[in-house]
Amino acid sequence: MTQSLPEGIDAFLATAGWSDAVIEPLAGDASFRRYFRVRRDKATAMLMDAPPPHEDPTPFLRAAKWLDANGLRAPVILAENASRGLVLIEDFGEVRMREYLDEWPQDEAEVYKSAIDALVALHRLPPGPFTAYGLSEYQREARLFTEWYCPAQGLTVDAAAYDKAWEQVMSQLLPRQRPGVTVLRDYHAENIMLLGSLQKQGLLDFQDALVGHPAYDLVSLLQDARRDVSTALETEMFDYYVAKSGAGPEFLADYARLGAQRNAKIVGIFVRLWQRDGKPRYLDLIPRVWAALERDLTHPALEPVALWFDRFIPSDLRKAGGGAFSV
Repeated sequence: MTQSLPEGIDAFLATAGWSDAVIEPLAGDASFRRYFRVRRDKATAMLMDAPPPHEDPTPFLRAAKWLDANGLRAPVILAENASRGLVLIEDFGEVRMREYLDEWPQDEAEVYKSAIDALVALHRLPPGPFTAYGLSEYQREARLFTEWYCPAQGLTVDAAAYDKAWEQVMSQLLPRQRPGVTVLRDYHAENIMLLGSLQKQGLLDFQDALVGHPAYDLVSLLQDARRDVSTALETEMFDYYVAKSGAGPEFLADYARLGAQRNAKIVGIFVRLWQRDGKPRYLDLIPRVWAALERDLTHPALEPVALWFDRFIPSDLRKAGGGAFSV
């Protein structure tokens, strides 16, 4: 147990005023980051271990401080040593949106409305000090599908035509994401904590924040890779966001564009997590993501990408939610 703890942890905690604390490892995520709960008497905090060179906590620190300064509930930073990859943060407790709704599904609409209220508040702010989400980034992410999924299924595809199709689709929304909003990029039920009531949202996993289109995080929430969201709830919550935000007539088309782009990216990432990182459990999530991708592709705004899928992705794989993999 001691050998698995981050190097230099005792000195870091002593400097932060947490000497002799009990350190409990927590389940990890899809990155190289590790998390620990730190207990001292009745007080608790969370320790992030984001070791270089694979991880850099600086983007997390910048985003957390900006969110807190602007009225959103990111964890308060208690201590930091960015060069060692160690950050001590506020403990948001145990009540995560995903598990809460598993136990209390009757509260689903209320909890999702609160999550959307937090997004509306975020989108009313000027964009934060983050890099803009440009066409090259959209294409690079979508390309993960042809780089990882297609080879894993033994498919020979026209990758250049795929890039061109995405350029046609995504270039249409770029004018509508200026000046843009802060996009957290991984806003879903496993990254939202419920802080004492259903209306208080604690945010996690926002270190990759960019400035982009307001539909992106809404898609992330309502086309969740890790939790089933019914099409009825998705429609209800989409309409709720539009009513609260005053989104324009092109918003639905942009939502479909970003949904398809994000879901294609996620399929590629999940295959990469299996093949490169030895994490096959993410393959089980692909059918849910694939179903959302197929719905998004039916929107007329996705026609160039939909035609590419029709040409290069066999119907049997599509009907099977992306198909099986030999693990």
